[in-house]
Amino acid sequence: MSASRNIALIGCGYWGRNLARVLAEKSVLAGIADPSPEARTLAAQYGVEHWPDSNVLLARADIAAVMIATPAETHYRFACDALWADKDVFVEKPIALDSRDATELAALAASKDRILMVGHLLHYHNGFLRLKELVDKGELGQLRYIYSNRLNMGKLRREENVLWSFAPHDFSMILALAGGMPEQVTATGAAYLHPKIADTTMTHMTFASGLRAHVYVSWLHPMKEQRLVVIGEKGMLVFDDTRDWEGKLSLYRHAVEWQQGAPVASKAEAESVALVKAEPLSAEVGHFLECVAQRRAPRTDAQEATRVLQALNCAQRSMETGLPVRLDTQLGEDPMSAGGGNYFAHDTVAIDPGVEIGAGSRIWHFSHILGNSRIGRDCVIGQNCAIGPDVTIGNRCKFQNNVSVYKGVSIEDDVFCGPSIVFTNVLNPRAHVERKEEFAPTMVRKGATLGANATIVCGNEIGAYAMVGAGAVVTRDVPAHALVVGNPARQIGWVSHVGERLGEDLVCPRSADRYHLSEQGLVREGEPSSLPHTTARQAR
Repeated sequence: MSASRNIALIGCGYWGRNLARVLAEKSVLAGIADPSPEARTLAAQYGVEHWPDSNVLLARADIAAVMIATPAETHYRFACDALWADKDVFVEKPIALDSRDATELAALAASKDRILMVGHLLHYHNGFLRLKELVDKGELGQLRYIYSNRLNMGKLRREENVLWSFAPHDFSMILALAGGMPEQVTATGAAYLHPKIADTTMTHMTFASGLRAHVYVSWLHPMKEQRLVVIGEKGMLVFDDTRDWEGKLSLYRHAVEWQQGAPVASKAEAESVALVKAEPLSAEVGHFLECVAQRRAPRTDAQEATRVLQALNCAQRSMETGLPVRLDTQLGEDPMSAGGGNYFAHDTVAIDPGVEIGAGSRIWHFSHILGNSRIGRDCVIGQNCAIGPDVTIGNRCKFQNNVSVYKGVSIEDDVFCGPSIVFTNVLNPRAHVERKEEFAPTMVRKGATLGANATIVCGNEIGAYAMVGAGAVVTRDVPAHALVVGNPARQIGWVSHVGERLGEDLVCPRSADRYHLSEQGLVREGEPSSLPHTTARQAR
């Protein structure tokens, strides 16, 4: 990524100041959003802008991404706002306080094609990375037991208890080593300084493989301890982050031998594991910048963060009830199952009777799906959309905000509708004349793209993989692969399956696919001319 100042920081507390330093060192910090005088001073120190209100930076087109280091209870709100503003997002742990909010953020990031990364710092520490590498190579054999201690006489918080402040790092490491979620979580906590905020917690986890783990965290401890111990059938690894780099990671080839039916410890000297010295925070921020530049999923993405959050919620519930919690009973109804199907619908969505929605689809704020409409799998319906009644939509379609799809419209798979697309269903409407029997059908074929603010006059067909320009008014059939613009829409060229405009040689500059014109329209070489690549009227 170029060293352009296009990353904004929201939050300038203890950890936010560390992020600001690293972003400034990498010459990417554009500014800091925080109303405090300290934030203004820090922004001046680094020669960047200061915004008392984060909404100002979210409206800036030159800000590509934001990093959020605010109190945990605000993470969801700030991350949601940034994603809706089409920014890539880094948010400190935990991603949210509610698993449903985390799931919603993950779905929103996917629907907006945005990077969403969570600050699980130790996944970028060379000590843990090397430890995991040794475990994955089988250096310890089958894992038996993992425990982690994160103890300190440190900063005492009032926004969150020590479980939520300290333990996310340890949960994240343990779940990564276990390769899955625990079956059961049991936790206890004690509050000494405040009756409702635990200062010390102990969490036990059991896994289907037989692996067991515990996490002990406290901010009322006489000395600092940050130690992860991994015990396997062939040895043990100790990651002690309080030691110098030469001693942070040690391998003990201890074993247990059975002699005359009794276990006997076979001890070995500790072996120091060589590590490359590097600041984990700098590596973490660098990873985020690479993911933004290369458009690839982060190591600690929203899915990883959601798993950690689910385990933390189990521990919190166990502390509150005094009972063990199984993950299936803690999680309850999957947020993707709102409305009875395996899909997500925001609380503000209205879904009428008779609607069918496919697995994996996501429907966002204030949209309305009218009766007897069918939406396929893995679709994304943005804010304030109106669909139906009696509308059919295929699989993997994407609808941006404010799209209206009325009765008589059918949409095949993989169709993209830009913001504020409008379909019609009557050619000569009058408010005082009933014309429901005169609805003219509209068909949008597989893979077509309809640009922002386009209007599709009813009774016409958009051919497969056609592209309708922004603001165009379609008054007649659009051939497959045609590029049309204007009012009324007219064809100005051809586009490939992947949406690239074709030159005179009819070769796609992205995929190198070759096309030729036939009696039925544009056809990709190697494929027979067939109905999916033509409009129905051309086929007749």
